Amino acid sequence: QVRLRESGPGLLKPSQTLSLTCTVAGASLTTNAHYWSWIRQSPGKGLEWIGYIGYSDDAYYSPSLKARTSIVRDTSKNLFTLQLSSVTPEDTAVYYCARKTNWWASYDFWGQGTQVTVSA
Repeated sequence: QVRLRESGPGLLKPSQTLSLTCTVAGASLTTNAHYWSWIRQSPGKGLEWIGYIGYSDDAYYSPSLKARTSIVRDTSKNLFTLQLSSVTPEDTAVYYCARKTNWWASYDFWGQGTQVTVSA
């Protein structure tokens, strides 16, 4: 069974950098054609895709967040991390990590999500 678990601070102040970790069990980050994503949902809004890191260590980001986003992986620990810089209250959301097994596939496994609040 594949399991993903998000972890990180739940409260940030504006201008700080958000750093979240997704720890993966039951699957390898380097499995061919697998993509590991970060997705968020703000209050009252739909899901917003942030970016992914792929099986070959390629990363791709949402154009609207690209300038502030970095996703990297640590294959020795089987985890990947999200960094989002210069946060504002608009970055308040539940953040999820998720997996898809091909670029055209739906996400098949999700973490439980972690609440991040940005407030002065």
